[in-house]
Amino acid sequence: MTDESLESSMNEELELPDKPSIAVLPFDNMSGDPNQEYFSDGITEQIITGISRIRDLFVIARNSSFSYKGKAVKVQQVGRELGVRYVLEGSVQKSGERVRITAQLIDAQTGHHMWAENYERDLKDIFAIQDEITIKLIDALNLKLIEGEQWRNWEGQTQNIKAFLYTLQGFEYLYRITKEDNFHARKFFENAIELYPNYPTPYAALGWSYLTDIFFGWSESPLESFEKAEKLAQKTLSLSDSLDFAHSLMSQIYLYKRQYDIAIETAKQATILNPNGANAYTWLGFTLIFAGRSTEAISIINKAIRLNPFPPGHFYLFFGLAYRVAGKYVEALKAYKIALNDIPNALLVLLGMTSCYINLDRPIEAQETVAEVLKLSPDFSLEWYTVTMPFKNQSDLDNYIKSLRKAGLPD
Repeated sequence: MTDESLESSMNEELELPDKPSIAVLPFDNMSGDPNQEYFSDGITEQIITGISRIRDLFVIARNSSFSYKGKAVKVQQVGRELGVRYVLEGSVQKSGERVRITAQLIDAQTGHHMWAENYERDLKDIFAIQDEITIKLIDALNLKLIEGEQWRNWEGQTQNIKAFLYTLQGFEYLYRITKEDNFHARKFFENAIELYPNYPTPYAALGWSYLTDIFFGWSESPLESFEKAEKLAQKTLSLSDSLDFAHSLMSQIYLYKRQYDIAIETAKQATILNPNGANAYTWLGFTLIFAGRSTEAISIINKAIRLNPFPPGHFYLFFGLAYRVAGKYVEALKAYKIALNDIPNALLVLLGMTSCYINLDRPIEAQETVAEVLKLSPDFSLEWYTVTMPFKNQSDLDNYIKSLRKAGLPD
């Protein structure tokens, strides 16, 4: 992605990667019960998560695949818009303790159905079904797994189906990124942990919920939320060191403790565990920005957006941050504006825009964003904000705070 194409990047026709590429569309909920959406969505995500760990496969991230949820689209269109050769689609029907899943792999260039399968099993066999679908996919694409490659992300995590279902419900709320939904997500993850204390996934997800509270200014006690996130990250990794998003979480803990080298290495470990992990690359990019490596961060976030062509707003928030620190204020402002469309009233976006406007000598627009900041956070102070910004290079922090002060934000 070039700087000039930042705003239009999501509308460009993407080139096919140099290895088999696939998007997994949201499996249709055939139960007739809207309350079962979390289950069909969760199964889809489990499949995406599993195959993302296969290095010789290019896998589109959940966020972009789910942009087609509930829409009647042809696979050829999906292939063009996401830049992939293959599309996996299917349906899920859960009834009591039974589950029926259909799956079919389609060549998005020709429309040819490469294989289709139906599975009707007991709910307790859900992990085996996911394994079978993945094995079929590997065979159909003639993939050769690297020795020791772990694509069975769900294998051995929990024997308690109810805890698994609670975790799926928690993710459904977590992805909505609102204060209320974040609170509801936390309750589901806590329920899963109570049912199966050795299940690592809900610990990491719960940790992310606390970090999200801090990130968006929802926490009444950021220090307490941070301490909880740290303990949950450590607990997750003590149970399993194979979850990429647990390493990403831990990288942010190290970053805010100003332990930059280990923060970067931990973030990189997440990308090694999940070579198709768009979120893992994004958090690596975020870490690199604060470590004083913004140019490298831009390249990493570009990679994340190729894996997630229709990304959530925080991808562009991080882009804006990287460009701003690099002194590329025009590009930063474009990125921030895209982010604002997805996450309106985001304090971090408005502050970034304010800094850009000042550096571009556009004081009137800076005053407008300052008014929005103070409307959202009447008690905002630069003294408090300075403490929350973990820049390694003092000059990066000084330049940022200086621009915000010049715009009229109070000390």
